[in-house]
Amino acid sequence: MSRDLHLTTQMAEQLGAWERRGDRRAIFLACYARMTDNMFAAVTAGRFHDPLWVTDLIHNFAAYYFVALAAYESGDSRLPAAWRAAFDRACGPDTPVVVNLLLGVNAHINYDLVQVLADMLGPVWRDLEPQMRQQRYADYVTVNTVIAETIDRVQDEVVEPYACLMQTLDVVCGPLDEWCTARLLKRWRADVWAQALAVVEAPDLPMRMALRRRADELALARVGLLLDRGDLGARVFGYPLRWLSRLRLI
Repeated sequence: MSRDLHLTTQMAEQLGAWERRGDRRAIFLACYARMTDNMFAAVTAGRFHDPLWVTDLIHNFAAYYFVALAAYESGDSRLPAAWRAAFDRACGPDTPVVVNLLLGVNAHINYDLVQVLADMLGPVWRDLEPQMRQQRYADYVTVNTVIAETIDRVQDEVVEPYACLMQTLDVVCGPLDEWCTARLLKRWRADVWAQALAVVEAPDLPMRMALRRRADELALARVGLLLDRGDLGARVFGYPLRWLSRLRLI
């Protein structure tokens, strides 16, 4: 079995197990699995400068998710706080679908992606020619386009079916807004790239470790902003731009 097929199978099996028992952690994973499918398709279509590097990024990124999941289920105290909040809320029956989804997206992008990029860029960044650095960043930015192309599918195949199951609890959430969601995630990912480079370029190991921990603190702060606003927080993708900017969400 190829490693790409192994990953998609692993996601599908976990998703199926959760859906059969009504575990609402399936909401984020259903979204993530669709994003991953589209990423593999984009690699196959030749949309990246370095498809091998992007493929490694996909797999290393997913590995962080499954490590976090294993840590949560085993009660490991080293689980990042942003993931603990996301899993705790996802397991609750009253968390609106969009909140559930956004908490997972927040932890996976604003914490995991910082770690993955630092892992992958750290050993080689100083030796990369400027053109190679630009290509790495260009491939990273192309992912934003793939994400934007997946949003409608997530709305149709994940958000709406789960919202129907929750009935009135999720009426207040509203749909994912394609333009606003893409803008939000693009801004988050730009911030993540800057954080990862700060880790890579830090002068010593203590500073690098402090910056890695800082990623969890920043992700957890976004959790607080979302949850403190209750039903309005559930509609974060539909915030007026002045609120998104004020809350550092874009």
